[in-house]
Amino acid sequence: MSKREDEGCGRKRRTEVGPKSEDCMNPDSAVIAAFKVFQQELDTKHDKYERLVKISRDVTIESKRTIFLLHRVTSVPDVEEILNEADVKLDSVRQKIGQIAEELRGEDLHQFHRAFTPGIQEYVEAVSFHHFIRHRTLVSLEEINARLVFMRENKGVGEVTCPGPCVLTFQITPTDYLLGVADLTGELMRMCISSVGNGDMDTPFQLGGFLREIHDGFSYIGNTGPYEVSKKLHTLRQSLGKVEDACYTLRVRGSEIPKHMLADVFSSRAAHLDPDDAMA
Repeated sequence: MSKREDEGCGRKRRTEVGPKSEDCMNPDSAVIAAFKVFQQELDTKHDKYERLVKISRDVTIESKRTIFLLHRVTSVPDVEEILNEADVKLDSVRQKIGQIAEELRGEDLHQFHRAFTPGIQEYVEAVSFHHFIRHRTLVSLEEINARLVFMRENKGVGEVTCPGPCVLTFQITPTDYLLGVADLTGELMRMCISSVGNGDMDTPFQLGGFLREIHDGFSYIGNTGPYEVSKKLHTLRQSLGKVEDACYTLRVRGSEIPKHMLADVFSSRAAHLDPDDAMA
């Protein structure tokens, strides 16, 4: 056996007979007690984060179902019936957001923001789509937040307890609002194509003007806003380009193409449309 191997065996033997690190720890140590407190706090935070993620998924699913329902307004005679049904679904989504507000009671919202922001953005998209169909305007952030007020039983925080129910509010951040509005443009583009397919030649021009106003508003923000918002600007331009191309085709070649074929023409042109060329 070489000298190096002999030294290695010696080190190994000394390690085996030496005391283990667990045996050296004092259970009554202040350091150990502090780390147990840290462990409990982290476990509580992670559990709350996972609960918020699950609620956010439910908000996203129900909001998407509401959007799918609202797309039926282009093909049904009674639009108000669809809007009322969507109201019921949005009320159910708001109750889910109330669960988020309850989880965040006494917590810093920004610590858990990444857990529920996808659901909130989808909710903003559904609410703004519903509001546009009914009023032909863009819903404001203040109008959305005004409906996110909930009554909950007061569980008390610390030593402070108040009898009766308490009021909880959830405030959507401006960034989540802007991201939801940016996603709305994609739904409006789909609504434009569906409207043409059902013989509605006025809606595409209304949507085109509305999308241009939204695009102008986002252009003021540009690259000075949050990074996520600037990324959405490219998708917004794509949607606007497709709607403007549809309006151009209706105005210039609408009389040449049968109405039942217009939707197919727009779909094929939109698939090959270069957004940079459309915005030039």
